[in-house]
Amino acid sequence: MVKRIKLRTLLLGGFITLLFVVLLIRVFALQVVNGDDWHDRAVAQWTKKVPIPASRGTITDRNGDILASDVPAYTVIVNPAVIHENGLENEIIEGLHNILGKDESELKELVNAKDKDGEYLTNREVRNEGWKIDETKKAQIVDLNKELKAQLKKEKKVLETGLDMIKEQKRYYPKGTLAAHILGYTNRDGEAVAGLEASLDDYLKGTSGLMKYESDRQGDQLPEANMVYKPAVNGKNLKLTIDDTIQYYIEDAMKETYEKYQPISMTVIAADPKTMDILGMANLPTFNPNTYWNTKDQKDFFNYAVKATYEPGSTFKIVTLAGAVQEKLFNPNAIYQSGQIQVKGTHTYLHDINRYGWGPITFLEGVKRSSNVAFVKLGSEMLGKDRLLKYIKDFGFGQKTGIELPGEVSTTINLPGPVEVATASYGHGVSVTPIQQLAAISAVANSGKLLTPHIIKEITDPDTGKVIKSTKTDVVRQVISPEAAKETSSYLEQVVADQVKGTGRNAYIDGYRVAGKTGTAVKYGSDGKPDYSKSVVSFVGFAPVNDPKIALIVIVDQPNDPDVGGGTVAAPIFKKIVSQALPYMGVPKANTKKTSDGKTTAERSPAPTLTKLAVKDAKQKLLNAGIDFETIGKGTSVIRQFPAAGTPMSPGQRIYLLTEETDKMTVPDLKGESLRDALDILTLLKCSVTVEGQGYVSEQLVTDKNGKRSVQLTLKPVKDEETSQDTSSSSTKDDSGSKDTSTGDSADGKSGEEASDN
Repeated sequence: MVKRIKLRTLLLGGFITLLFVVLLIRVFALQVVNGDDWHDRAVAQWTKKVPIPASRGTITDRNGDILASDVPAYTVIVNPAVIHENGLENEIIEGLHNILGKDESELKELVNAKDKDGEYLTNREVRNEGWKIDETKKAQIVDLNKELKAQLKKEKKVLETGLDMIKEQKRYYPKGTLAAHILGYTNRDGEAVAGLEASLDDYLKGTSGLMKYESDRQGDQLPEANMVYKPAVNGKNLKLTIDDTIQYYIEDAMKETYEKYQPISMTVIAADPKTMDILGMANLPTFNPNTYWNTKDQKDFFNYAVKATYEPGSTFKIVTLAGAVQEKLFNPNAIYQSGQIQVKGTHTYLHDINRYGWGPITFLEGVKRSSNVAFVKLGSEMLGKDRLLKYIKDFGFGQKTGIELPGEVSTTINLPGPVEVATASYGHGVSVTPIQQLAAISAVANSGKLLTPHIIKEITDPDTGKVIKSTKTDVVRQVISPEAAKETSSYLEQVVADQVKGTGRNAYIDGYRVAGKTGTAVKYGSDGKPDYSKSVVSFVGFAPVNDPKIALIVIVDQPNDPDVGGGTVAAPIFKKIVSQALPYMGVPKANTKKTSDGKTTAERSPAPTLTKLAVKDAKQKLLNAGIDFETIGKGTSVIRQFPAAGTPMSPGQRIYLLTEETDKMTVPDLKGESLRDALDILTLLKCSVTVEGQGYVSEQLVTDKNGKRSVQLTLKPVKDEETSQDTSSSSTKDDSGSKDTSTGDSADGKSGEEASDN
């Protein structure tokens, strides 16, 4: 019996000893072996980390007007448990539906949400309609809560409605769609998605801070506990080169045309040609970055200004003209046969819009009428492949401009054969971007200097105001001499100033000298053939010619009327924008004066004195002044002019220069001329005139009785061929929609003609 007791005692003692050893080992493992791990877990439980969000940098226009900034926002939350406890399900569902527009069935699901144990949940966010709402909706939620609390007070219930909000911040674009493609947007989580928001996100986003401290079970900070505080570093502020007023002019002018012609897209860019600061840039269709999720078509986010390439058509003739002027190959008074031309060494014939042309005309008239034959002669025959390609590349085509916008593209330009050289002379077979085309015309306006376009003016620190980075004018290269640029500008001015032959006459602005070029490129169909119902129409130009302040490009992709061209659609947009922008920029009209009461009135410029001048000098004087003119006769000096020197001239009025005695002069062919121009010419020739009909001269009959000549003019409202469209395809189309087919085959098997534009 005693032995058994001793054995039990021994076993029990051994068991207790073994248990004690195990406990010691476990304690050793917890405190020594895994001590650091358990300590970290404990610290994590009593340590609180509170993030301090950084404010995203503000984006402003060049004048400091805010285009994008962080603003307070509020997220709506519901507490199903409290809502059901107080019986407010229906009131809250109806109230939130009316304020937020959220579907009632989805709200009902939120209010009735339960956990896995069947208990009502205590915290649910109302997404997406109640996520980061603005101050207006916040005020409505506050009012709803007051009404619900008043109801609970009457029923003597606890004044908890189960409806609340948490304060956050969100990105806000106060001007809505204005400059949307430049700015881009951030998503609802604050992540940058597109535009400058994305490409300059490293500058804008800043660095979030942190506050870390030890707390008790309730989360309150322990007295004398250690606290770590890392302040947030707010994002940098961006000041853009754009002017929100000019941006508004652009977008407003675009909307009118977009509604009328319903194109696939439209693009307009404005710049200061002396600095290449972008003053405005817009595309249609567009989107509102505040509600980007409502944009159904992803194409609406596309910035065509830098991401799209297109065949420019006749606007590209600026390069050929500038190159020919620089090489001293362009003689504005030289005569050539318009209509069609055979590309040397091939069987390909290229045509003007008017297949039979306008007869023998000067190269200056060819520029005004946008004659393809003239530019084939200039580009293919005079400049040649190597020099033409050099000027194309020197003007910046085939390479990115370097503008600070994401996604810029560029296409290499090669001219493998004589047909490609010839067609490239007038903008066919080459691919450019709108920003490249604007940079090129700006180089002509800026004394021949090609500049890098910029849209960022400066980046500053919001806390110190210190400028971290500022943009300076970057000269890429001197493409043509200042003298050649000035001469080229004078010819491009005639494209606008000539109100009869100039294809850009619809861009004429009274009081401002405007230079520009139109273009209309017929698009290809899926079968590889020109589709005359689809075209890209454009206009590019600058003003004032004598001191350029703004350069602008307008591109309209596929207007719904196949019979319109660049002069009909794009030039008026240019006119509307520039005629508003120049006065806003403080550029006075050349023909205005102040009256005694301080009002500004139009002043008609007097005709300059040109008689007794050599014809060459008279023409250059008129070109420099931006006045349209025409010579009559083959003399070397000006005998008489009309209107006479000192006569006040109407906007766009032409001066006629008589170079031979009237008794030796035959009456020129006046067909196609306006009545005003015909009368001016006949007055200069001292002929009596009788007129029948209205419109333009269709027939003329000259009679001579007793040494006195009389001319009978018959007028008809005919369609003006030189207002036809310019295609950068290999086919032609005019304003009436008629088509022309080539008599020869081009090297690639496609017809090789090209049209003129309006």
